[in-house]
Amino acid sequence: MSPKSVAQVTSAPHHFAVQLSATRRGARLARLLAERQLDDWNSRFEGAVPVVAELASNAVLHGRVPGRDFRLRLLLHTEGTLRIEVTDARGDRIPQVKDAVGDHVESGRGLLIVAAYADRWGVAESPANCKTVWAELTPDRGKS
Repeated sequence: MSPKSVAQVTSAPHHFAVQLSATRRGARLARLLAERQLDDWNSRFEGAVPVVAELASNAVLHGRVPGRDFRLRLLLHTEGTLRIEVTDARGDRIPQVKDAVGDHVESGRGLLIVAAYADRWGVAESPANCKTVWAELTPDRGKS
């Protein structure tokens, strides 16, 4: 089975969107497609791939509804900001950053990765009881 792709056009100078199965394979493919798309745009964002990997993984682990896919969307704006959006089918499950410290904690640290790389991130309601978790990155974040 191959994932379904949906290309969309918006006013952002660079835009990419794809619908993927809410499986581990779909999450892995989201990361690979994001990496390839950023290469095609010749854009370098240190944290983009880890952020996509975390958000896609969360969509599969915590946002999955049987028979429903998740969507990855990348928007590269003229001023250089990259917006990453992952929409899943569980609008009732809002992610929260946990202060997870220590070896005994098995989950909840992933959004700390997103927070470390992103200039800002958040959650927005989407139609059909879905939610979109988004993160915005700038290319020079963390550089002197």
